[in-house]
Amino acid sequence: MSSENDKHVYRIEGFTCAHCAGTFEKNVKNLEGVVDAKVNFGASKVTVHGNTSIEDLEKAGAFENLKVRPEKEKSKDNTQEKVPFLQKHMTIMGALLFLAFGLLSQFINGEENLVTVLAFASSMAIGGYSLFKVGLMNLIRLQFDMKTLMTVAVIGAAIIGEWTEGAIVVILFAISEALERFSMDQARQSIRSLMDIAPSEALIKRNGQEMTVRVDDIEIGDIMIVKPGQKLAMDGVVVNGNSSINQAAITGESIPVEKHVDDEVFAGTLNEEGLLEVRVTKHVEDTTISKVIQLVEDAQAERAPSQAFVDRFAKYYTPAIIVVAALVAVLPPLLAGASWETWIYQGLAVLVVGCPCALVISTPVSIITAIGNAAKNGVLIKGGVYLEEAGTLKAIAFDKTGTLTKGVPVVTDFSVLNDTDEQGLLSIVTALESRSQHPLASAIVQKAEQEKAPYKAIEVTDFSSITGKGIKGVINDTTYYIGSPKLFEEWLAGGLPVEASGKVQTLQQQGKTAMMVGTNQAVLAVIAVADEVRSSSKEVISKLHDMGIENTIMLTGDNKETARAIGDQIGVTKVQAELMPEDKLTSIKEAREKFGKVAMIGDGVNDAPALAASTVGIAMGGAGTDTALETADVALMGDDLKKLPYTVKLSRRALTIIKQNISFSLGIKIAALLLVVPGWLTLWIAILADVGATLLVTANGLRLLRVKE
Repeated sequence: MSSENDKHVYRIEGFTCAHCAGTFEKNVKNLEGVVDAKVNFGASKVTVHGNTSIEDLEKAGAFENLKVRPEKEKSKDNTQEKVPFLQKHMTIMGALLFLAFGLLSQFINGEENLVTVLAFASSMAIGGYSLFKVGLMNLIRLQFDMKTLMTVAVIGAAIIGEWTEGAIVVILFAISEALERFSMDQARQSIRSLMDIAPSEALIKRNGQEMTVRVDDIEIGDIMIVKPGQKLAMDGVVVNGNSSINQAAITGESIPVEKHVDDEVFAGTLNEEGLLEVRVTKHVEDTTISKVIQLVEDAQAERAPSQAFVDRFAKYYTPAIIVVAALVAVLPPLLAGASWETWIYQGLAVLVVGCPCALVISTPVSIITAIGNAAKNGVLIKGGVYLEEAGTLKAIAFDKTGTLTKGVPVVTDFSVLNDTDEQGLLSIVTALESRSQHPLASAIVQKAEQEKAPYKAIEVTDFSSITGKGIKGVINDTTYYIGSPKLFEEWLAGGLPVEASGKVQTLQQQGKTAMMVGTNQAVLAVIAVADEVRSSSKEVISKLHDMGIENTIMLTGDNKETARAIGDQIGVTKVQAELMPEDKLTSIKEAREKFGKVAMIGDGVNDAPALAASTVGIAMGGAGTDTALETADVALMGDDLKKLPYTVKLSRRALTIIKQNISFSLGIKIAALLLVVPGWLTLWIAILADVGATLLVTANGLRLLRVKE
């Protein structure tokens, strides 16, 4: 494989079908200077390893008249959307016109009349020009795809004098291709809408001057000015001003979020109120929205299990249809003396009905639509395989801190003992904790500032941390200790006072973390700190249970009493507490052995091993978190657990629709082929079955756009 420097990505315009994309990929691989190539049909992109030119790539796609441009280059014209309907489908309209003239001539002059034949032949030539160009080339190369089958069938129909049906088959096939192209464009539209979210330029302040700069030319450290009602063009940090920002485009949250100095903001979000000055922190290609678009497009190239099955099936299905068609055409005349013309016609009809258009498009249109819909709703699904796996989950494990809870501890109780001065003791405790790096220290500092307890002027000496148990320090010649009850059990000769021990037990039963404050002689106070449960956690767990996911597991490093209290409050079916990171990994492995398909949802950083070991790893708050975007299979872009039931619902709906599409595609083929037995299968019935199936499976797949929370 060539180095990354020899890797080039191009956007393609003009794909009509998945098989054509495969043909283009083979052609590109055969180009001089190309080491390898991979086409992403869903995103209309090709990744080329090696060196080649756009001209050579367009030659490789000449059979489809494909247009190629570098990935980062904007489309030079959007005329495709502005072309009038009649002009856009001029060949089909011309073919229909000649078909109508041929039918009229047939009614007046008869079927064998030269004018009639010429009219039908013209209709076939106009409507089937692109079909025949590719089909004949494939036939010469012995490459049998749907266009080869159609070409052989239409030419065969002309040879045996079935001009009317030959012309109808060509037109219906052209309509089928137009419908397929339209449906894929609709599925891709969700990705295009993401690309249009962020502005292409921004107002930048440099050297005291304001200027409008294209996003490609904006540098890290530039100050971006965002006025009310404007969208942010780049990711950054607020350095001046405050406002409410609508982040729906990134996180799916419909409620605007207040942003102040030092808060992170994202490209593509809408500034609703105040004037903001934002220091740019990322280049345009590294912004959150750019990464989301890139990951969504890459996800479309990942083969889902159902799509892999369809691809394998189609590989053997097309040659099998050719063999069946040949046997249908030859065996009855040879073995039973039947009419050669009749059974050759039946064989041609088998070729037409055997076209796997509907089957080939049944899965990708569903997956692309679902992944695009999820991205618009703040859920990043990184491949079709994860889309399908999420719909088959039997259990979901949750990291507690920051997932089921807010991850921000607050002081809930400050109970002094022995008539100690509460305000004075709070100041002493805060003076000590302000020197600590413990996660709970910030909660105590916040409590002191709310109570306006003076602590900054208090002098602390001999401050030290007691590993795993607490801290200590000397204030006014007295040594104070703050830590777990175990710390005081070791230090106090007479053990813990009954009153203090009772308070600790009560607080732990309430799901709170209890700490003690004291000296060598006595316990002075009991402090309780709790990580607040998210308001949505109980509702989400309840919804998952209603959806049939009966096993919900909470994993935490907290003590068992605290963990059990929070688990009961939220409603999870199982609580595993006092876990180290490696214990979480073991828990996931055990859950997979017991339940089969298990998801793990966490923050994507501390829980990386457990996320990787699960069937589907789901990261919370992916927006702005590179690690979450890179390590997880699914990322909930907002800090919103309510997206989880939506993700499961979308996955299940996608699975159902994929199964419906595959079953219907194969079922209608089998039903049409059975018409061969009594000799009822005709060319126009065959092509109608194919067009009808293609139309129905694409329309069915596009229903995934309507799935909401």
